[in-house]
Amino acid sequence: MDENHKVIIVEGSSDKRKVQTVLKEPVEIICTNGTIGVSKLDELIDSLFDKDVYILVDADASGEKLRKQFKREFPEANHLYIDKMYREVATAPENHLATVLIGANIDVHAEYLEKG
Repeated sequence: MDENHKVIIVEGSSDKRKVQTVLKEPVEIICTNGTIGVSKLDELIDSLFDKDVYILVDADASGEKLRKQFKREFPEANHLYIDKMYREVATAPENHLATVLIGANIDVHAEYLEKG
């Protein structure tokens, strides 16, 4: 297995940029760009079978829909939740995201943990 065995699945590129800011270890971040078709999802799952996969989507209707889809099609994935008051991954404060990620044993830059 390669070094980069953790994968975080987010909805959009702004979510991806936000998560990358906080991450300290190399983690692959995949954008679904909203909901994802079944064939695309199957393809994605095939490429992820030997990795630690984390689902980090917005706390809104489209995020929940995507999360349900992953729970059904890829039950091995770990689900990370941002606080509903922030609604979107992209607008959640870095220190909140860092706390969520560190809770999943994903290494983050320490300065984001100190601001809380």
